[in-house]
Amino acid sequence: MALLAILLFFSIFLLILYGYPVAFTLGGISVLYAVCFLDSGSYIAIAPRIMGVVSNYVLLAVPLFVYMGIMLEKSGLAASLLETMAMLFGRIRGGLAVSVVIVGALLAASTGIVGATVITMGLISLPTMLKRGYRTELATGTIAASGTLGQIIPPSVVLVLLGSVLNVSVGKLFAAALIPGLLLVLVYVLYIFGVAWLRPDYAPPMPAEEIRAFRKDNFAYKVIQAFLLPLLLIVAVLGSIFLGITTPTEAAAVGALGATLLTIGQGKFSMKVLREVMRETTHLTSMVFIILLGATVFSFVFREMGGDTYLVSLIQQSNLSPMAFLALVMVVVFIAGFFIDFIEIVFIIVPVVAPIFTSLGIDLIWIGVLLGLNLQTSFLSPPFGFALFYLKGVAPPGVKTQHLYRGILPFVLIQLVFLAAVILFPELVYLLF
Repeated sequence: MALLAILLFFSIFLLILYGYPVAFTLGGISVLYAVCFLDSGSYIAIAPRIMGVVSNYVLLAVPLFVYMGIMLEKSGLAASLLETMAMLFGRIRGGLAVSVVIVGALLAASTGIVGATVITMGLISLPTMLKRGYRTELATGTIAASGTLGQIIPPSVVLVLLGSVLNVSVGKLFAAALIPGLLLVLVYVLYIFGVAWLRPDYAPPMPAEEIRAFRKDNFAYKVIQAFLLPLLLIVAVLGSIFLGITTPTEAAAVGALGATLLTIGQGKFSMKVLREVMRETTHLTSMVFIILLGATVFSFVFREMGGDTYLVSLIQQSNLSPMAFLALVMVVVFIAGFFIDFIEIVFIIVPVVAPIFTSLGIDLIWIGVLLGLNLQTSFLSPPFGFALFYLKGVAPPGVKTQHLYRGILPFVLIQLVFLAAVILFPELVYLLF
């Protein structure tokens, strides 16, 4: 029976790689195995398990955070942030790229939606960077990598889903991921400064007269206006969670309301915008929840067949140390990111390995942060890196696919080195505890 569970796992994985819809493959194949190989008492229990997931209060945060991110994208705050940051750092070599990283971090902390962030920064920053003489690879790599910061910097939808699958507190997962996320931003900035110092022609400063013209009229007001509103939203959402005032779900509702008010304040709100935001939110949320329900059926059937027990005994018999097993999982997740979406990895691979981590005595909060960092690379990994697709869709005609691939390579290496650093120094995860 345990071998059938392993066969179920590989059947689903191969069918997804072949191109079948993830949600229906997960649920459909699992139900088929349940009907064929489990007794009636077992597969009848699938329905209550699904209802348990649907009624999970924590998962209400998903549509609320998605709504918040899409509404903020419509508000135009990203464009204001990028313009202001570019002028603040424009005199420095690499300053324009650094401003993109910092704005990417701010957008990550206020939206958490990778696609919206990459598209927004690609439309606004990429033409400017190329016009200012930036190396195409550095410009595209910076924008794509900065856009993926929403995977690890809270409030991240990925962390909400990981918290649900790992059965750990989403609030604690947010607190654990914040410092590693900010440190990753710092590493990106140091890399850009290093490139600008070694190769000044790759990242030239902006013209002094353009900066003077921007700073001439109400510069302080422009800076305050650009930063104050997003920072207030970030403090309202994350501050309320970390101070224990709200749960992540309640904070998501605060964020959704705050994003709507900011859009109204910017004069960008209309019924048309509201309909677009609600339509996109419904689409993304439906996709996530259909996959989640299929994954719930899969994990239930897999465990009923003894798949988790078999894998635990297999690891114990192979005498793999906890760190060796962790390294194996990280490699598998990284390679899977080349071929399948991060949501599929969260709902297919993580439920299988989570009980093994628990049996090995490894803290699942730490594992959640490591998985978040690892899954971030899936947005940059060719051939199916979604951040690359988003950026290519809005890039000027002169930007080729090979520019994107060469541009993201250093940032993927940075992420892998940083992931290794968090594995070696787990105390980075617990600084806010």
